[in-house]
Amino acid sequence: MSDPERPEPPERPYVTGGDRSAEDGAVAATGMGGAMDLGATEAETLEPRTPEHRPGGTDGPGGTDGTGGAGGTDGGRDARARSLWSDAWHDLRRNPVFIVSALVILFLVVISIWPSAIASGNPLHCDLAKAQDGAESGHPFGYNGQGCDVYTRTVYGARTSVTVGVLATLGVAFLGSVLGALAGFFGGAWDAVLSRLTDVFFAIPVVLGGLVLLSVITSNSIWPVIGFIVLLGWPQLSRIARGSVITAKQYDYVQAARALGASPSRILLRHIAPNAVAPVIVVATIALGTYIALEATLSYLGVGLKPPSVSWGIDISAASPYIRNAPHALLWPSGALALTVLAFIMLGDAVRDALDPKLR
Repeated sequence: MSDPERPEPPERPYVTGGDRSAEDGAVAATGMGGAMDLGATEAETLEPRTPEHRPGGTDGPGGTDGTGGAGGTDGGRDARARSLWSDAWHDLRRNPVFIVSALVILFLVVISIWPSAIASGNPLHCDLAKAQDGAESGHPFGYNGQGCDVYTRTVYGARTSVTVGVLATLGVAFLGSVLGALAGFFGGAWDAVLSRLTDVFFAIPVVLGGLVLLSVITSNSIWPVIGFIVLLGWPQLSRIARGSVITAKQYDYVQAARALGASPSRILLRHIAPNAVAPVIVVATIALGTYIALEATLSYLGVGLKPPSVSWGIDISAASPYIRNAPHALLWPSGALALTVLAFIMLGDAVRDALDPKLR
């Protein structure tokens, strides 16, 4: 029992800053127990801090004076959680591969829309008197076997190749994503039928299929080539979309939305699709360069685009017999095709690295 007449010990004053270390040394020197040290620590924790001592105060770290810190305005903005897309864009802006490939693709898009900005000649104008001639003033790439300006045809050929690649990619991405998402979300008979159908299309060789299907079409437009690429290209995107949807629909937030009574269309469009579209974008970006190369291959074989259309594949095919006498006529369209395909593949690799958290 405590003695009621025993006087209470005086309260220990609150100590802050450098005085605290001196008092701790004094307490240790007296040989007193850890109870007093613990009490002092608790008192310091419970003591209300002035704005000067708060982590987010006006004068402390992270305050409005711009010194930065976890609790300040700048620190709170940096520590704010970013979404997948904002985080990916943050990484892409610092990736030199993405910057270089994006600049090359931007240049190709610009000359595809306005080829006359850098090429003032007519790509269909040819002069047999200058056939296979080398470079000269105003014609830096020389002339091909028909006397056409190689530089002008190379610039105008970008319009056809980029247009075919972009439109084919959009068609493949749309058709493959829709069919794959429906198969992965609903499953059952729909999934089984679509899986067997994709196996049938995967068994068709692309080049052989193009030779068979496009050889009976006499149109000189780009639409038969685009339709063929979409016809044989959607199974790959469908498989990717199906796997992404199957993975995304197992997440807890999807189960919670289903438990709250959300309709299947709302769950698919609002909750699953935004989180399953990243792999589709990556594969479609890489495939765009492949489709440009496929159009050039079919045009080289004579079943894709046909003259008087201007295409890199047509120019490569026309320059092949004169490779010894006029190698420049083959070099420039081939180099433009290779650079374009490489730029899109590099862009797809950079986007994949940014969207895949496992690669960070």
